[in-house]
Amino acid sequence: MYKTKAIILISAFLFVCIPLSAQDYPFLRTEANQLRYDSTSVTMQAFLQKFHHLRTTGQGNVSIMHIGGSHVQAGTFPHRIRTNILSAYPTLVHGRGLLFPYSAAAKCNNPADYKVHCLEKVTLTRNVYKQPEYPLGLCGISVTAHDVPTSIQILSNESTIDYGVSRVVVLGHSPNGIVPTIRYASEGNTLPSYIDSNNHRYVYNLRQEVDSIDIIIPCHEGEQFTLTGVLLDSRHPGITYHSIGVNGAAVPDYLKCALISDLRLIRPDLVIFGIGINDAHAADFDSVAFKENYLRLCDSIRSINPQCAFIFITNNDCYRKTGRRNYTVNRNGLQVQEVCYRLAQLTGGAVWDQFEIMGGLKSMEKWQKAGLAQKDKVHFTRAGYQLLGDLLYQALSREINNFKPAKIKDIPSKRHTVQTNSNGEKPLPRGLRRKSKVSITPKPSAEHDTPATSPNENNTSRDRFPYIPD
Repeated sequence: MYKTKAIILISAFLFVCIPLSAQDYPFLRTEANQLRYDSTSVTMQAFLQKFHHLRTTGQGNVSIMHIGGSHVQAGTFPHRIRTNILSAYPTLVHGRGLLFPYSAAAKCNNPADYKVHCLEKVTLTRNVYKQPEYPLGLCGISVTAHDVPTSIQILSNESTIDYGVSRVVVLGHSPNGIVPTIRYASEGNTLPSYIDSNNHRYVYNLRQEVDSIDIIIPCHEGEQFTLTGVLLDSRHPGITYHSIGVNGAAVPDYLKCALISDLRLIRPDLVIFGIGINDAHAADFDSVAFKENYLRLCDSIRSINPQCAFIFITNNDCYRKTGRRNYTVNRNGLQVQEVCYRLAQLTGGAVWDQFEIMGGLKSMEKWQKAGLAQKDKVHFTRAGYQLLGDLLYQALSREINNFKPAKIKDIPSKRHTVQTNSNGEKPLPRGLRRKSKVSITPKPSAEHDTPATSPNENNTSRDRFPYIPD
């Protein structure tokens, strides 16, 4: 009883104390900082109900997955949301979740909350390649060790949250039957507690809670092992916030990956979609193909958890580089904004209208002048990503705190079939309506969903909008 009251009081206190400093940025449209969704949405109600049960009883688990491109791989934006949520519920920290050791490969940036060391050379594969040479899972990226024993060290760089890792799942493939071991604390090389060959998982139950591990891949000449992800888990009930991002990734790139096995592992209750900035980079952006690809991705997730809730983040305002020092505003962000509202309607999801909150078209220049965005007019600075993380957390927290429990109905595993009007689309429900200054007419569907690419598909210059450090 007293523990439950303490959790609620801590949550309310930290919610008030989030350092938004919106008054310092008059161009922000803070009145738009809300989750927009149909109040009858079964999936949103199911997520809020499950979260309510966890925070009031301390029992169960809530799994949140944030997926996107370079905005997510950089780590600051999703980790700000993660930190805000777990700080609000410090007794409900389940684990760090699914991650990838990006900087095991040369010139691949890593989130700041954990460090990765690897002295041996590994081969990087990403879902932005037209024909990935090595297997890919939900993370959309892999590293392949070959010919020599390889050690990948993952070190926590987090001082505010204790994840208490007591279970590790290494995801990967080997045509040579290579079985990785791990080292942690004072323990020597530890073999898996069990191996799930069908799902390419190696599971290690640890004797003690740790915050750092070494993954040892015992390859010799002619042998290889492809690592596709690492799950850092614990035995405690609580909240896990997984972040999955690949520089330059668009929606079709994630459709190339073998998603189902890894989705079964983390079974998300809420997916926050931040994919779209790379899809909309081209002047001939096809909004119809974009929507259909997104729905395919949503269907894959719902096939694992039919009650999974979705939040669609609209693109940030951005510019295209047209010369050495010249930029032009990318108006495709308006089309993505429209599609996100339609996606929310079709899936029973919610929209977090980042485009509107930022200030709308051409607002990126104001963010840059305020020190919140980088010179490329696409990416944000650390302060900018932190501000976005605070804003999204506030919008989500408001829904969590205002939720009133109710009985939740079961829903079908696939998206709802909607009745359409004479224009082929059903009018948006009240919760998804907004004032819009621009009306977008989608282009006809293209012959191919995947955007045209350069001949050298597997080169890092393939990045549409690669991450640029501050």
